[in-house]
Amino acid sequence: MYFSISNDISIMLRLEHLKKYYATQKAVDDISLHIKKGTIYGLLGPNGAGKSSLLRMVTGITLPDEGKIIFDGQPFNANIHSINIGYMPEERGLYKKMKIGEQILYLAQLKGLSKIEAMQKINYWFKKMDMHSWWNKKVEDLSKGMSQKLQFVTTVIHNPKLLILDEPFSGLDPVNSEIIKQEIYALAHTGTTILFSTHRMEQVEEICQEIALINQGKVILQGNVADVKNQFKRNQYKLVIDQALQGFEQQVVSNNDFEYVLQFSTPNESKALLNHCLQHNYHIQTFQEILPSLNEIFIQQVEGTTASRQFTN
Repeated sequence: MYFSISNDISIMLRLEHLKKYYATQKAVDDISLHIKKGTIYGLLGPNGAGKSSLLRMVTGITLPDEGKIIFDGQPFNANIHSINIGYMPEERGLYKKMKIGEQILYLAQLKGLSKIEAMQKINYWFKKMDMHSWWNKKVEDLSKGMSQKLQFVTTVIHNPKLLILDEPFSGLDPVNSEIIKQEIYALAHTGTTILFSTHRMEQVEEICQEIALINQGKVILQGNVADVKNQFKRNQYKLVIDQALQGFEQQVVSNNDFEYVLQFSTPNESKALLNHCLQHNYHIQTFQEILPSLNEIFIQQVEGTTASRQFTN
C-alpha cells in the first residue's frame, strides 16, 4: 500500500490506515483520522474500544503493525516529535517520593527546555494554577485533584504543538475542572491541537469541535459535533405555549403543563405548526428543534455495531 506525505498545512496529525494487533486481537483495525491544527478533537469509545492503543502509537510508545502516522506534514519520528507532543495518560506517571519542584524541572528539561526556560515556565504555571507553595511538597502528599493539576502542568510546560489528554478531569472538583477547561480553551486559541480522550459525553459535547467514535478497533462515526448531531436528528421539536394545543394531537409525544414535545415526519411540518400557533394567537414561549445528545448517538451506534457484528459472526 502506498502512502503519500500530506501537503495540507492545516492538518497537525494524519493517521493513515493504522493497525495494531495483540496476539489474535485487533486492538486498532484500519483507523484513519485527520486532525486540524488548533482543533479540540474528541476520541470516544467504550472500554476496550482501542483508544489507548491508538494513543500509544501516536505518542511513539508502541509502533503500528501497519499504516502511517504523519505529524505536522512529516513522517512520525518518536525521538524528534516527542518534544512537540504533551501526553497526559489516564494512568498518571508522577514520581510519588520526589519533590514537586525538582520533578517538574526534570520533566521540563527532558522535553528540551533549558534550566532557565524551565524555571520561567514553572513560575508562570505555578502562579497561574495557584501552586506556588507546592515546590517542596511530594506527590504522595497531594490529593487526587492536586495531582491532576500537577500532571496537567507537566504535560503543557514545554508548549507542545499536540496535546493529548486522556480523561483529564478525573478526580477534579467542579472549580478545578473549570480551571483546566479554560486552560484547554486558551491553548487551542493560541494554536495548540488537542486530542481529548474520554467516555464522558457531556464533556465532549461542551468542549470538542470534532469527534471520532471508536468501537472494537474501528471508527464507526466521525465529524464536526454539530454536523453529527444534525445527522441523527429525529424531527422532534419543543413547544412551550400559554394554552392547550389543538390540531396536532397525533404528533404530540409528551405534554407537561403546555410544554409539548412533538414528532414530525418531515421538517416542513414544523413550519405548519409554527404558522398554526401564530394564526391562533398562541403566546409562544419556546419553539426549538430537539437534537440528540452525543450520549444518545454514542449508545445507538455502539449497540448497533455490536449487534451487527454478532449477527455476521
